[in-house]
Amino acid sequence: MRHYHIISRIAIYLLSVVLIIFGIFHFMYPRDLLVYVPAFLVGGIKWAYLVGAAFILVGLSFLTNQFVKFSSYLLAVLLIIFILTIHLPNYLNAGDKEMRQVALINLLKDTAIVGFALHIAASAYHQHFHLENSD
Repeated sequence: MRHYHIISRIAIYLLSVVLIIFGIFHFMYPRDLLVYVPAFLVGGIKWAYLVGAAFILVGLSFLTNQFVKFSSYLLAVLLIIFILTIHLPNYLNAGDKEMRQVALINLLKDTAIVGFALHIAASAYHQHFHLENSD
């Protein structure tokens, strides 16, 4: 059983690194990501920074094993919003075959990360939403 725990921690650490890199990318190239912000959202480029900060904070949460359940659910909700407001409309409305394929890959990637985030949340049975020490 100890072997399973080590493998699962390595998987979570890998996801943490990927999320932190995604977050850094949002801070380094916010204008490149601005085209993905839905037109009905006010704030424009601030959304790129907010999402970048969320990715970094979730990654740090997973690395430090603090607030894992909360941050996993937060990540899942954030990515479901991305799927429904960005990737699915891009897939359905893409005129170019390559753009449609990219949108589908992003949709599938975020769906897989949602599944992983929900699995992490379900595995964090000893962590609770309240901020007191319950371990």
